[in-house]
Amino acid sequence: QVQLVESGGGLVQPGGSLRLSCAASGSRFSFNFMGWYRRSPGKQRELVAGITSGGSINYADSVKGRFTISRDDAKNTVYLQMNSLKPEDTAVYYCNAVTPFAFYYWGQGTQVTVSS
Repeated sequence: QVQLVESGGGLVQPGGSLRLSCAASGSRFSFNFMGWYRRSPGKQRELVAGITSGGSINYADSVKGRFTISRDDAKNTVYLQMNSLKPEDTAVYYCNAVTPFAFYYWGQGTQVTVSS
């Protein structure tokens, strides 16, 4: 059974930084895609950043230049470095991983709150 465990969320002041981690276990295969989504109250879930097994990366326009996604396949872990955080980045962040057979897995979510 594949499990994704997120960590690194919390409360930070505007302009601050946080690093999210998502460790995957139970998979016999590397994930074709790993990414981070977020959901804010009253808004739809949106893709924040994603990275493929080949290293292709995409970001939401709202986080370009501030967030950096990376992955360590040896550890089956994906990271999201978030700098210059803004109050509008406040959301629950979810890790997502997709296997070569197109099975989708989700983490439990981690709260990020940007507030002074």
